[in-house]
Amino acid sequence: MHVLISGASVAGPVLAYWLHRNGHRVTVVERTPELRVGDGGQAVDLLGPAVEVIARMGLLPQAEAARTSTDTMTLIRPGRPDVTIDAAQLLAGISDRHIEIMRGDLARILFDATREDVTYTFGTTIERLQEHAGGVDATLSDGTTATFDLVVGADGLHSGVRRLVFGPEEGYSHFLGGYLAVFSVPDFIGLDERVLGYNTVDRAVALYPTRTPGRARVVILFRGPRSEHRDPAAQRQLLRTVCADLGWEVPRLLAHLDTADDFYLDSISQIRLPSWSRGRITLAGDAGYGPGPAVGGGSSLAIVGAYVLASELAAAGDDASVAFPAYERALADAVAASRTIGPSVLATLIPRSDLQVWTMAQAMRLLPRLPRFLQRKLTSFGGGPAAMLNGVDLRDPLVLRS
Repeated sequence: MHVLISGASVAGPVLAYWLHRNGHRVTVVERTPELRVGDGGQAVDLLGPAVEVIARMGLLPQAEAARTSTDTMTLIRPGRPDVTIDAAQLLAGISDRHIEIMRGDLARILFDATREDVTYTFGTTIERLQEHAGGVDATLSDGTTATFDLVVGADGLHSGVRRLVFGPEEGYSHFLGGYLAVFSVPDFIGLDERVLGYNTVDRAVALYPTRTPGRARVVILFRGPRSEHRDPAAQRQLLRTVCADLGWEVPRLLAHLDTADDFYLDSISQIRLPSWSRGRITLAGDAGYGPGPAVGGGSSLAIVGAYVLASELAAAGDDASVAFPAYERALADAVAASRTIGPSVLATLIPRSDLQVWTMAQAMRLLPRLPRFLQRKLTSFGGGPAAMLNGVDLRDPLVLRS
């Protein structure tokens, strides 16, 4: 088959890797003019089954080498003593198998693993899709038209493929009540391997080092009513307004907003589709499902979903009418769990009251004194992002069928 994939971040390259291994031609189009590599984006968690998929791709050594390094996490409390905890204790409940890695590093590793076997076209989007008995005609933004056997939208929360096939985003996007902002600043604090957090009602700020010396990443989460903020200048102004009364180092961090070349702000939302396949076209990762930005587990679900899609295609002899429903059934429990986990994790990440801010500090103080099993229970968010992947069958992707 010749398969067209939109999106070169996480799910797209993973799917492309396994489709190529099964003998197919793969073309990947990506709207950005070049791959966003290095320590760009925010840190993401690879959990359990996602780590296993990376290992099956032979990429575990590269992922391990690129993992972030954090010794301690400190909750800043102006006017009160800071609370510092060993990072391993705070992460105890995440997963028995866990790699934290910058999204840009993960994208680079996946791209490097597929670039010789897959056709990548950057600065290009899919403008039109027309399915017929012989395949899907795709018109690209560079003016070219070609026919493909299958098309997969792995192009994120604001998927263009989903819009073309299922209609406007407003019909499927479920707002969780918060926003995520990420940008880089000079490491003027001297973080070494520390993560610093500063929480107040309806807002949370984190600062952590990147793998680039002298560079740090800022993450700001805040609650607010749903509204569209697509213009970067308006987004920066919104963030300044929301954080105007915050203390600590927040004013100094915001002073770097205008010079940050990686500034990103978006709503924390989920895509909720009753089905994410239609005919010869399907979706993978955040384009079709996911817990939402910032809440954890989205990249892992995207990796696992791409792998499962490739497996089901191979098992069905590349018959999409069989493979796509099987793909959705295989992920049904994980997707249902992700829709529950997103709101519950967000409720913990962004305090709703002064009492919750206080409770978080006390929990961090108490955690090191607890037995290991209680540490895991308290830091797992009631099962958490890792648990949503439990039960997903990572069958061999029938590279095997030969």
